[in-house]
Amino acid sequence: MKLPKAGTIEIAPSILSADFARLADEIAGIESAGVNMVHLDVMDGHFVPNITIGPPVIAKLRKVSSLVFDTHLMISEPAKYAERFVEAGADHITFHIEVGDEPQRLIEKLHKLGCSAGICLNPETPVERIEAVAPLCDMVLVMTVRPGFGAQEFMPEVAKKIIRVREILGPDIRIEVDGGIDPQTAPTVVSYGADTIVAGNAIFAKSDRIAAINAIREAAR
Repeated sequence: MKLPKAGTIEIAPSILSADFARLADEIAGIESAGVNMVHLDVMDGHFVPNITIGPPVIAKLRKVSSLVFDTHLMISEPAKYAERFVEAGADHITFHIEVGDEPQRLIEKLHKLGCSAGICLNPETPVERIEAVAPLCDMVLVMTVRPGFGAQEFMPEVAKKIIRVREILGPDIRIEVDGGIDPQTAPTVVSYGADTIVAGNAIFAKSDRIAAINAIREAAR
């Protein structure tokens, strides 16, 4: 599957807040809400203080879903493991500039593997760190919480980075935002230039996931 072209607002539900005992059902449920993407949070316990899923789980999920697998590598050695995630079924891979020693080289490698590529920056990381490589990406991810855990509070000042990122990228590259996104914060990040909205707790903590997705979608328009 390919990342949707820029120009549409996309909701990417994050499985970090889903029921891990029922991941296939959880993903099927959000797919019925008309989303095109699902956000897969990969954590290694080193770059962030949490451990989640790896290629074997993604490979199993790939067999039961046709959604774009938007795979966020919150790991210390993205270049070492990126190919394994592509082989498992990741359609898009985002890695962190904070651990990307040769980001351009990894972006080129992902493209050669047929995978779209993205760069991410943590709340404390200045936009200047990604300025040279961001235009080479298919999507740039701005974290509006510190990565590692769901249900954190949105950082409004950090979200303003999106404005500068959009100036760098122009209109043809997606900007994704992750952290504390719900119907109240979604309009703000969209007004700054984001077009891809990751939401975890705001969707999976609700009994009616479809209604939760639609509420964010409506707010973001």
